[in-house]
Amino acid sequence: MSTEGGIKAIFAALIANAGIAVSKFVAFAFTGSSSMLSEAIHSVADSCNQILLLIGNKRASKPADESHPFGYGRRRYVYGFVVAIVLFLVGGLYSLYEGLHKWQNPEPLTDWWIAVVVLLVAIGLESYSFRTAFREANKARGRRSLFGFIRESRQPELPVILLEDAGALTGLMFALFGVGAAVITGDGRFDAVGAMSVGVLLVVIAIFLAIEMTAMLVGESALPEEVDAIRAALESSDGVERVIHLRTMHVGPDELLVAAKIAIHHSDTGAEIAVDIDNAEIALRAAVPSAKYIFLEPDLDRGSMSDL
Repeated sequence: MSTEGGIKAIFAALIANAGIAVSKFVAFAFTGSSSMLSEAIHSVADSCNQILLLIGNKRASKPADESHPFGYGRRRYVYGFVVAIVLFLVGGLYSLYEGLHKWQNPEPLTDWWIAVVVLLVAIGLESYSFRTAFREANKARGRRSLFGFIRESRQPELPVILLEDAGALTGLMFALFGVGAAVITGDGRFDAVGAMSVGVLLVVIAIFLAIEMTAMLVGESALPEEVDAIRAALESSDGVERVIHLRTMHVGPDELLVAAKIAIHHSDTGAEIAVDIDNAEIALRAAVPSAKYIFLEPDLDRGSMSDL
């Protein structure tokens, strides 16, 4: 559900940002506003972000082979990391540079009303994109808060789009303030402040996303509720006394590796153990469908044996 929702949110954001970017560049050509140019670069960066996420999702669907026995699912994390580092930082640093340049060399705005109209329209379109991402996130986050979902999600697309859209809306408000204050006061440095505010916002989002994507690339465990479901499924299976050790890791957003040492009855035969392991795997996959790779090691519960 979260993957499908992520793709839907990506397309909604891409359509909105592509149109917004063109309108902002046109507005910049007429007004010369630094805030408008920063916002235009921001929208271009966001559009490239969405294209990269779509490419990553497509390339991650390549089936497993001998060189990548656990598949290519982590490519989605790689592309999410590229989005965070390259595009957000490039957009953020460029906005900071443009704002600093206009602070040192302020210029009056011309045809400022065009910039205001474009910004208001952009706020409406970005709100639609954010609403789509928010609704899809609500379907996937369960009882977690929105911030908790962004921090704990193993799906890179929805958190990236949510932060992009939230950053875009905040950046538009900064730009609107910068243009408005520059027009009212006649001081072009307010426009520069708007541009630098957008830049700082993008850099902060970039750092946060980079940290989250790094954690995913290194390999995160299953969510706590999934770990509980895995343990419960194994221990409720016939022939399994308890789970001695359990390790989980996402090899892709939708693919979970499960390795467990399970305690079996000390009197079981080899054939009975094989059947019990097969049944435990079936129960585990029913409880957690994303558990694609399962490795179960049977062992004796030596703690229980010592009590006999």
